[in-house]
Amino acid sequence: MSHYDIDVFEWTKEQADALRRRASNELDWDNLAEEIEALGVSNRHQIKSRLEILILHLLKWRYQPEWRCGSWRGSILEARHRLEMLLEESPSLRRLPDEYLPRAYPWARRKALAETGLDALPETCPWTIEQILDGDFLP
Repeated sequence: MSHYDIDVFEWTKEQADALRRRASNELDWDNLAEEIEALGVSNRHQIKSRLEILILHLLKWRYQPEWRCGSWRGSILEARHRLEMLLEESPSLRRLPDEYLPRAYPWARRKALAETGLDALPETCPWTIEQILDGDFLP
């Protein structure tokens, strides 16, 4: 039984050490490949999740102006910042926010309706992905 089955963190330290020493006979090739693939999938999921949260906050900002406050603006800035960090680290994922927008908006809309008590919000996203990601845009 490898450390992978017992303690993933310890396993990662061992594998990193083996990689640095070029000790290929000590590498757990199959699990390394799985973990690398999982990292890519995780980044994709994070982009979708951050986009959903950003849209949620933009909807609340736009359709509940009487509740606007600094923490809402901060939440919008935070979501944009986290998205931008992910995209800077993995530029090949830059196309994903635009690709995810049609799926992210309905969830954000449902959550905004649930959280705000509003009766209706637009069925389709009222903003372009460029506006959503624009650090100066507030609807």
